[in-house]
Amino acid sequence: MDDTHAVVVGAGIGGLAAALALHRRGWRVTVLERAARPRELGTGLTLMTNALRGLDALGLGDAVRRDGTPDTPGGLRASSGRWLSRVDGADLERTLGTSALGIHRTALHRLLRHALPTGVLRTGVDVVDVDADTPSVTYRADDSVHDLAADLVVGADGLNSLLRRRLWPTLPPPAYSGSTAWRAVVSWSAPVATAVTWGAGREFGTVPLGDGRLYWYAADIAPPGGRAPDELAAVRDRFGDWHDPIPALLAATPPEAVLRTDLLHLATPLPTYVRGRVALLGDAAHAMTPHLGQGACQAIEDAVVLGAACADGPADLAGALAAYDRQRRPRSQAVARAALRTARYGQQLRNPVALALRDTVLRLTPSRAALRGMARYADWQPPA
Repeated sequence: MDDTHAVVVGAGIGGLAAALALHRRGWRVTVLERAARPRELGTGLTLMTNALRGLDALGLGDAVRRDGTPDTPGGLRASSGRWLSRVDGADLERTLGTSALGIHRTALHRLLRHALPTGVLRTGVDVVDVDADTPSVTYRADDSVHDLAADLVVGADGLNSLLRRRLWPTLPPPAYSGSTAWRAVVSWSAPVATAVTWGAGREFGTVPLGDGRLYWYAADIAPPGGRAPDELAAVRDRFGDWHDPIPALLAATPPEAVLRTDLLHLATPLPTYVRGRVALLGDAAHAMTPHLGQGACQAIEDAVVLGAACADGPADLAGALAAYDRQRRPRSQAVARAALRTARYGQQLRNPVALALRDTVLRLTPSRAALRGMARYADWQPPA
């Protein structure tokens, strides 16, 4: 398979994972990235059990566990600090066979990048078109336009995917979910639970990352496109009187560390993730809200399944891509729908009566039952 060539458009976590999955199956891989240097946004994420199993399949599980921080006991809280539901990390590991962990995005990105051969990643490359039948991509670099032929093209170019727009031109663009979010990583050595706090239309989450750092995120219902002169002050206005350690975390956050993004999702699901010899994955295929913490996890699943489906090279690529679509589209789209439902009854719920009823139900639900609900989305096994 030395001459079998895959071009991956996009060098985020999903794109690099796909490149690694295909490389491990014998493909020669080229990754094209628009940014001038390889990077990921400087925030954190939680790798659930499914993502860790996917990374195990890619040979990176041990390295990721060394760089990440296993989930501390946590769960759901009210803005007063009262626990609504508790989840213990040991119970999670007993239920699913491995724990979840928090990791800085740049650390995961670096591990994936360094697992690929030298020269695979090309940066400063702006892809402008794709041909699904040839297949090939057209890109601009060094003030010139080039065509790059391949046996397979993988679209991992994110939420506003060019490949999705080119190949599914009638599909509506990503829709605003109704919420905007703020994120930051701060220096914080004191123990903090991996937890989510819900208020009326608002949410605040904490994820320890190790190395004396912690990732926090906050979300609120707001009109799209909003910006504040001081985003940290905007977060303080909304969350500064919530339970400890939220006020102290905000006090420890440099204003320049805060990132604000509107939460978008692919409201109209794709009818297929495959067009010709182009396959989409990650946000390009199923952009979802972050309310289940499954965005990066689903991209890693996509990558592992695509690599396994294409293990025999281009001999029956149409059949391999059909198998990829058959395995990935129903599950990833179901997770995307569930993430949106979680936002509706969680962070975005504002009616006082509905809030009181929800919180009561959560407090009365046994922790093992809550754990089974989490396991429904995190319990996944890579292809043999």
